[in-house]
Amino acid sequence: MGTASSLVSPAGGVGEVIEDTYGGGEACEIPVEVKPKARLLRGSLRRVGGSRPGGLIGASFKSTASVQELECVAEYERLKKEYEIFRVSKNNEVASMVKKEAKLDRENKRLRAELQALQKTYQKILREKECALEAKYQAMERAATFEHDRDKVKRQFKIFRETKENEIQDLLRAKRELEAKLQRLQAQGIQVFDPEESDSDDNCTDVTAAGAQSEYWTGGALGSEPSMGSMMQLQQSFRGPEFAHSSIDVEGPFANINRDDWDAAVASLLQVTPLFSHSLWSNTVRCFIINTDETQPEVEIFIRNYSPKLQRTCETMGYFFQVVHFPAENENHFKDVRKWEIEKSSLVILLLHLTLPNCLLEDCEEAFLKNPEEKPRLIYHRMDDDGVSSGSVQQLIEQISCVNKAKMIDHVGGVEEGTHKIYTCVEKIIKQDILGCEMTEPEGKDLGNKEESTAPEEEVFGDVLWDAHDEQEQMEAFQQASNSTCELGFEKYFERLNDLVAAPAPIPPLLVSGGPGSGKSLLLSKWIQLQQKHSPNTLILYHFVGRPMSTSSESALIIKRLTLKLMQHSWLVSPLTLDPAKLLEEFPRWLEKLSARHQGSIIIIIDSIDQIQQAEKHMKWLIDPLPVNVRVIVSVNVETCPQAWRLWPTLHLDPLNSKDVKSLISAECNSANVKLTKEQEKKLERHCRSATTCNALYVTLLGKTIACVGSTGNIDETLQQCFQCQDTVSLYRLVLRSIQESLRNDKEKGLLREILCVIGVSHNGISESELMELYPELSSAVLALLVHSLHKMCLLTYGCGLLKFQHLQAWEMVRLEYMEEGENVISAYRQKLVDYFTMQLSRDRVTWRSADELPWLFQQQGDKQKLHNCLLNLFVSQNLYKRGHFAELLSYWQLVGKDKSSMAAEYFDSLKEYEKSCEGEESMICLADLYETLGRFLKDLGLLSQAVAPLQRSLEIRETALDPDHPRVAQSLHQLAGVYVQWKKFGNAEQLYKQALEISENAYGAEHPRVARELDALATLYQKQNKYEQAEQLRKKSFKIRQKAARRKGSLCGFALLRQRALQLEELTLGKDTPDNARTLNELGVLYYLQNNLETAELFLKRSLEMRERVLGPDHPDCAQSLNNLAALYNEKKHYDKAEELYEKALDIRRRALAPDHPSLAYTVKHLAVLYKKMGKLDKAVPLYELAVEIRQKSFGPKHPSVATALVNLAVLYCQMKKQTEALPLYERALKIYEDSFGHMHPRVGETLKNLAVLSYEGGDFEKAAELYKRAMEIKEAETLLIGGKATSRHSSSGDTFSIKKHLTSEAFLYM
Repeated sequence: MGTASSLVSPAGGVGEVIEDTYGGGEACEIPVEVKPKARLLRGSLRRVGGSRPGGLIGASFKSTASVQELECVAEYERLKKEYEIFRVSKNNEVASMVKKEAKLDRENKRLRAELQALQKTYQKILREKECALEAKYQAMERAATFEHDRDKVKRQFKIFRETKENEIQDLLRAKRELEAKLQRLQAQGIQVFDPEESDSDDNCTDVTAAGAQSEYWTGGALGSEPSMGSMMQLQQSFRGPEFAHSSIDVEGPFANINRDDWDAAVASLLQVTPLFSHSLWSNTVRCFIINTDETQPEVEIFIRNYSPKLQRTCETMGYFFQVVHFPAENENHFKDVRKWEIEKSSLVILLLHLTLPNCLLEDCEEAFLKNPEEKPRLIYHRMDDDGVSSGSVQQLIEQISCVNKAKMIDHVGGVEEGTHKIYTCVEKIIKQDILGCEMTEPEGKDLGNKEESTAPEEEVFGDVLWDAHDEQEQMEAFQQASNSTCELGFEKYFERLNDLVAAPAPIPPLLVSGGPGSGKSLLLSKWIQLQQKHSPNTLILYHFVGRPMSTSSESALIIKRLTLKLMQHSWLVSPLTLDPAKLLEEFPRWLEKLSARHQGSIIIIIDSIDQIQQAEKHMKWLIDPLPVNVRVIVSVNVETCPQAWRLWPTLHLDPLNSKDVKSLISAECNSANVKLTKEQEKKLERHCRSATTCNALYVTLLGKTIACVGSTGNIDETLQQCFQCQDTVSLYRLVLRSIQESLRNDKEKGLLREILCVIGVSHNGISESELMELYPELSSAVLALLVHSLHKMCLLTYGCGLLKFQHLQAWEMVRLEYMEEGENVISAYRQKLVDYFTMQLSRDRVTWRSADELPWLFQQQGDKQKLHNCLLNLFVSQNLYKRGHFAELLSYWQLVGKDKSSMAAEYFDSLKEYEKSCEGEESMICLADLYETLGRFLKDLGLLSQAVAPLQRSLEIRETALDPDHPRVAQSLHQLAGVYVQWKKFGNAEQLYKQALEISENAYGAEHPRVARELDALATLYQKQNKYEQAEQLRKKSFKIRQKAARRKGSLCGFALLRQRALQLEELTLGKDTPDNARTLNELGVLYYLQNNLETAELFLKRSLEMRERVLGPDHPDCAQSLNNLAALYNEKKHYDKAEELYEKALDIRRRALAPDHPSLAYTVKHLAVLYKKMGKLDKAVPLYELAVEIRQKSFGPKHPSVATALVNLAVLYCQMKKQTEALPLYERALKIYEDSFGHMHPRVGETLKNLAVLSYEGGDFEKAAELYKRAMEIKEAETLLIGGKATSRHSSSGDTFSIKKHLTSEAFLYM
């Protein structure tokens, strides 16, 4: 067969254009020769014939030609078709190649453009990097220049100060020389005329004592403009709080201060420094019982059965409880002790039946008729049906009812029942009248979930960790130091101290030096009182250091306390670091900040500063130049004063002269009606001449010894014994032996030894209740006798409810007297304390006492393993941290040998183990508190990445166990946001702060101090982001809230009592129903509700509702608030029908009065829906859950996590109603929102996947259920790894959360 190539003729002919597919795709012109058909056929026949041997035999030409012609035509047609097909396909391929080429050209151009853009971006980033590096180097250069300039200024200032000091010294020296010349001239009879003598007022008083360096302290007063007065004036003189703590509109004590400023100032002070009840004696609720023989059974039952309950009640609030009861026999032996105990008592209980012995009349008159402070009193009178009380009983009851408002219990019945009545009444008196449990201040807002009656300290004081026990100990130390009525010739020292305040700046600290017991503390406390009286514009901050190694000598706690005082006086409570090093750096800044704002002078006084360990290191801020209006006074012992401080100006206390010795001893003797002879006075004067026998403590102790034995013993013999004691320690030993001789038997002497030794080896002292538990054979009467004797002779004193040594010499005497055998004896007594506090821990009694003592005792014993185990007790560490003992906790871990990371890991492991044993709502709430404490602790350590996980866990637990809108959830959000702020993740922090603000506004109202706290936090965050306008707006709003809240800010102690008094005054004064009275009634109802006093709460809430309906009308939103609160109360009492009716009324009012997306409306909708679900009325609950979804969509938008939470709640409800079809799209929509908001690996996503898995499983789609459950488990495993390692930033919504159950049911993941 021929092909196309056989037609090609080299000669040319007619040309035809075809495509050469093998030649690169170019068209070429091929000549084709057209031959005649005959020649073509002949040629074909020749080829055919030639191909066969023999040619064509017997074939006709005609038939042969026609056949061949047909074959050629057919072949031609076929080839033509193939050619056409081939040509078309190649044309298509060429067209496709052209398109691809154009597409590649366009892609090439795009890539070139992107490359150019990337090159430009790279160049821009490179230039920015170079600029940043240049800016960094410039900043480093500026910092170096600043350091250099600062050092230069310091050197110049030092030179200037030394020069001026020398000039002043020269001037004073010249002045003295001139005065000496003047005196010599006057002695010679030469009169010197001074033309300005009548008008002169010499202010240049010579202020130098022996060894003093302070001749240059002259000049006028620093600040003369009146201000509000110092904190000490408010606390000690009590010239302002009686106005500030009540709701009555009266003017403050300063005419130049308006009421708003006064209220704001007092509120700021109370925000950090709590005031304490006058009914408490040194942090102890003392219950003194007076009874007859007839009522002895009630006393025994009360002490045995009910006293431990009251003790636990007081312990949970941080107080001690002590019952004091004296036996009927030996009345004369305990006479003085009984009187002393009645004076100290917080509550006196008189138990009567038919008769009243004469021996009890004196105690009854002292307790009930002579009660100037109006402390609580209770009379229990058991009456018989056929018996009549004696005339003395009736007469006493009538006298008491006329004079004193004592509470009466008239009981007819059995002893057990009567004792229970006593217990119930005593518990109520302690909580309401003595401790003032109504210290929480809700602003009359809705109740849905109860809070604890006493809010945690960190919630009351914001982010500041404040130890009220340390503060009370300082107040008591100041009061005890200033109790002496003898001035001991302090006038000359007062002038010196006054000159310090008046002297021009700069001035280094003043040293008040003297020997042990020379009266330094007494001098400083008396001078503080004078300054408060005569200079109300002076701010005085003081700290009295106690025994070495006690809490009061902890340098970090001292700096923290002083810093908090400065913060409160700047009217600001802001986050404060607990890192000791940073705290030491920040204190001078706070001092500078307040000094710039304070109009008067600021005086800082630290007594016995040399008792602080490494005082030079931790008090190095004393060396730096102080602000202009700041003065610092410190007292030291001469022997222990650091060498570098000896160059400071010094005020040395001289020994007492004979006149002061005589007056001091006479004062002690006159108080005991003891008269000394002239000969005895001369002997005392001759004896008290040496340096060790003429100091204030020795002379005071000597006078007390003479007065104690003067009325019963031989004074000359006592004097002879005293004269053999040449120092204070030996005189203390004599006093102790005289006390031992006054005891009745060896048992009491042995108990005296035990008490003193146990106190001596303790950290901060021992309480009376602890002593009675340590020694069961010790009765309250014997303990009162021993403590009275030791207190009267200046051996022991009280400090925050603890018995401790009054002076270091007394402590040293006990060690010499009872512990001469050495460390073995000390170790034995320490072990006794260790066993006692360990037993408390085993009984889950973790109090502030066990947290203070037990780790310290293990540290002193050197038992690192037990110390380690004690620190891993989560409640011990939590107690220490929450009271601000951060440095102490760190020092314990350093002793164990753990760094920060390992410490955090061990705490986290302990929490995980504890979580496994948590069951029930209360234990989960406690677990959340532990997680939050750990997170805050890690944040203070600087471990921000590890702090996120426990804070998030705390947030999740609180959302689960409580309510998503509970204030504690806001607390968790606030703490988590604080970590993100330090971590520079401002976006996450802003969202969390806003959620916390929303919850606080819903829970407390828009004008509550906690709302102001969230506003301040947001303002600080915006300021860090340079959003100054937004920050300023929030700060103004916060300031207005604090100003309004200041009017209602009362004392932390007895707030509800003040509210009741204010209510009585309002009702008496106004005499009609008012909205304010109704609001006050509502607040009282809220307070009693929070205390679980539901009956009283119901009375107040009903009165509030009735008054509001009369005054405002039944459709007012305030009436809806009262209805909502009453409904919450009935819900708590399980009166669901009443609660349902009230909730429905409140919902109806709020629907008509409020906006559709108002938080109060959402609040009522949510709680009514929960109530319907609890009652099984699911059909009624559905529209409310749907309404909750609508409200959240309007409030937050359709894609907010809170909307997803509401959707899940509605879906779970549908599942309970067996409506899985309606539930499925809700779950899917919620899942989509969670994934978009939090990411695909968030726990909320995992829980929703679990819900969907359960739904699919119940619908029979097992494969889908398995797939969803697998995804949920992957998220759970990732979360577990996340918590153990480095946490990513995630946060919870402000909406509801799911509840955790153990079984996989459709109800397991309801977001309550």
